[in-house]
Amino acid sequence: MRAMVLDRPGKPLQLRDLPIPVPKPDQILVKVAACAVCRTDLHLVDGELLNPQLPVIPGHQIVGRIEKLGERVTRFSVGQRVGIPWLGWTDGECPFCRSGRENLCDNARFTGYTIDGGYAEFVAANAAFCFPLPENYDDVAAAPLLCAGMIGYRSLRKTGDPARLGIYGFGAAAHLIAQVAVYEGREIFAFTRLGDKTGQESARSLGAVWAGGSDQLPPKKLDAIIIFAPVGALVPVALRALAKGGTIVCGGIHMSDIPSFPYADLWNERNICSVANLTRKDGTEFLELAPRVPIVTRTTTFALDEANTALDRLRSGELAGIAVISMAK
Repeated sequence: MRAMVLDRPGKPLQLRDLPIPVPKPDQILVKVAACAVCRTDLHLVDGELLNPQLPVIPGHQIVGRIEKLGERVTRFSVGQRVGIPWLGWTDGECPFCRSGRENLCDNARFTGYTIDGGYAEFVAANAAFCFPLPENYDDVAAAPLLCAGMIGYRSLRKTGDPARLGIYGFGAAAHLIAQVAVYEGREIFAFTRLGDKTGQESARSLGAVWAGGSDQLPPKKLDAIIIFAPVGALVPVALRALAKGGTIVCGGIHMSDIPSFPYADLWNERNICSVANLTRKDGTEFLELAPRVPIVTRTTTFALDEANTALDRLRSGELAGIAVISMAK
């Protein structure tokens, strides 16, 4: 099979011919149709994530059809379409797993990071961590649901039940989860890079009641804020826009250092928390919700050997829609 391989962080991915993986007893072999490109992939390639498996095939928003079943797999069938997400395996035995918090498992393995992922023509994945997909979405449209959608959904649920929700960093996750928030009757306040009029107009088209630069304050205090941008300096800025008792959720796997800020900005029971990974329950709930909204994914497709170009365009902010590697190209 062909695959794009990361040998060393800071270096471009390399196109390689590799053996097709043989599924273990609990795994399925999937012929990849599409794999969305995530900012986490960019953090991996740029060396901002610690201790990856190297060499590794990135990609964790994978859509494809099952070619072969491991001998112990009973929940899927050959030919069935499935989605493969970031969370690839947990031990099921640690205190986190036994308390419904498998996303925090100390021994977890992650697709495209510590397990080979979907920038390849085939991938082997543990069947227990894969999802059947809604038929409403074609392969390219479904791929971004598997991380941008799922981690956005977990971030939204961590905010509680806000009437007014701010979102800093209006990228892939924000585009998807804003649609859910509007569907649920919440007012969205979108914050983009300074001067990004296109991004602000895109936010308004999705139902945002206000959109502006990250240097601006909204016209009303916000009940909750999600920060998807990996910029720690936004946390003190967002605190000044947050109402008493409100929550800031940092929705990324990596963020630059957070500068100091006055305790008065945090006082009055404001909270700051992070989101780590996802649970299978998150994924199941989100995939049931997505077609009811219905969530629309805006995508730009790339061929497998164009993965470096997709990452470069994500890094520079030049993408129109979510980048998806399509094996049909």
